[in-house]
Amino acid sequence: MRIKRSVSSILVLLVFLLPHFALATASEYDENHPEFLESSHLTCTSAILIEAETGNVIFEKNADIKMYPASTTKILTTLLAIQMGDLSSTCTVSEAAMNIAEDSSKVGLAVGEELNLLDLLYATMLVSGNDGANVIAEAVSGSIPEFVNLMNQAAAAIGCTGTHFANAHGYHDEDHYSTARDMAMIARLAMQNETFRTIAKTTSYVLPRDNLFGKRALYTTNKMIYYTERYASSYYEYATGIKTGHHSAAGYCLVSSATKDGISLISVVFDASSEAASYRDSIRLLKYGFTQYVTTSIAELYAMNPRVIDISGFDLNDPQLGQLELSIVKEDKLVPDMIVTTEEQKQYWLANFNTLTYTEYTHEFRAPITKGDEMGTLTYYPAEGTPLVFKLVASRSIAAREKLAPSLDEIIANAENDSNPFPRFTFELFLLYVLLPILGIVVIIRLIRSMKKRRKKRNKMQTMNPHERDYR
Repeated sequence: MRIKRSVSSILVLLVFLLPHFALATASEYDENHPEFLESSHLTCTSAILIEAETGNVIFEKNADIKMYPASTTKILTTLLAIQMGDLSSTCTVSEAAMNIAEDSSKVGLAVGEELNLLDLLYATMLVSGNDGANVIAEAVSGSIPEFVNLMNQAAAAIGCTGTHFANAHGYHDEDHYSTARDMAMIARLAMQNETFRTIAKTTSYVLPRDNLFGKRALYTTNKMIYYTERYASSYYEYATGIKTGHHSAAGYCLVSSATKDGISLISVVFDASSEAASYRDSIRLLKYGFTQYVTTSIAELYAMNPRVIDISGFDLNDPQLGQLELSIVKEDKLVPDMIVTTEEQKQYWLANFNTLTYTEYTHEFRAPITKGDEMGTLTYYPAEGTPLVFKLVASRSIAAREKLAPSLDEIIANAENDSNPFPRFTFELFLLYVLLPILGIVVIIRLIRSMKKRRKKRNKMQTMNPHERDYR
C-alpha cells in the first residue's frame, strides 16, 4: 500500500510540475533557432530592432519608455559635427570643455591642445571621451549650451518625441533621456552618412602628433566589432558599429548595426544587466532580424514565374513544339534590382508578379527564332522609385517549318523587293486572270439565253385562242 501511495504521490506531483517544466523550457533561448526570440530572452529593460533602409520595426521591448542613453548620446554629437562642422578645421581645447566629472570616460586631452576636428571625432567615438564631446560642441556651436540646444532641435526634427539632451556626451543627468525608438531613428539617420559609417566601424585609430602630445593609439570600446579571445562571445562577424554606453543609472547600453546578404539592421539595447549581456542581447536581436528578412531580386522573382510564349510555324522536329521561355536582361546594367523584404512580402510579390509588372511584345511569334532575339520588354513598377525595364529575349533558337506558306510580312517584303512591277506569266496566272473570266462570261451568256427562252414559252402558254372563247 505504501508503494502504491508513493507512486500516486509522484504522479500527482508530476502533473503539477510538468507545466512549469514546459514553461521553463519554452522561455529558454535556443541558439539554433534565433527566429524564436522572445522579450524574456533579453536581459535589458528596453530594446528595439529596425531594418535600416526603411526604418521598419522588426522587434521591440518597452521601446517607448524613458531611458538614460549614456554615451550612445555621442552618435548625435558626432553626426551634427559631420553635418555642420568643418572637418579640416583645428579645435583648441578650452577649460570649459575639460570641466567634466572625475569618473568620466576621457580621450586624455589637455587645455590648450590643438587637434583636427575629424581626428577628434574618431577619438571621441572610439574611446567614448566626454572631454572630446565637449570640444566638438564648442567647435560646432561656439559653446556647449548652444550645441545642446542644437541637439534637441535636431532630435525633434528627426521625429524623436521622447528625447531631451542636457549635455553633449551622455553623462548622467535627470534631464538627459531618450527612448530606444528615438535612438534607433537617430542611429538610422547617422548610418546614412558615409563619414559616420566609416568612424562607427573603426576599431583602432592613431591620433597624430599635436602641439602638446605625440602620436597616440586609440582602440574602440565596442567589442562587437573588435575581436579578442577574451571577449570572443561579444564579437559578431556581421557587425558594422555603432556605440557603447554605460553608467550606474543607465546600466549597459549598446547601439549596434550589422549587414548580411544586403540586409542592414540597427538594434538598440538600454539598461542591460551587464556588459556581456548588452552584447548578448544585441546579437540575439540582430540574428533574429536576419531570420525575418530575405534578399531577392526581380530576376529571381521572374525566374520563378517566367514568360512563356507559343511560336507558330515551328519545325515539326522541335522538341518543345514551338514553346519558348523568355529570359530577362536589364536595359541599364548599373541599376540594381536587389530587394530586401520579408519572406511573407516575397511570397506576395511572387503571387502577384504579373500585376506588378507590364509586358509589351515587339517581335512576331513566328519561326525562325534565334537565341537572344529581343521579343519585347518587361517593366517592374516598385512602390517607390523609378520603374525598372528589362529586355525579354529568346532563351533558345527555333527553326522554321519547310514549305510553309509565307507570312503576311514576308509577302509584303517580297513584293517590295521585286524589281518587276508586273507579275511573271504562269499557267496559274493564266487560269486566274484569263480563262476563269472567259468561262464566267460564257456561263452568264448561257444563263441569259436560258432565261429568255423560258420567258417566251411562258408568255405563249398564257395567250388564249379566239375559237376557244365561250360566249353566253
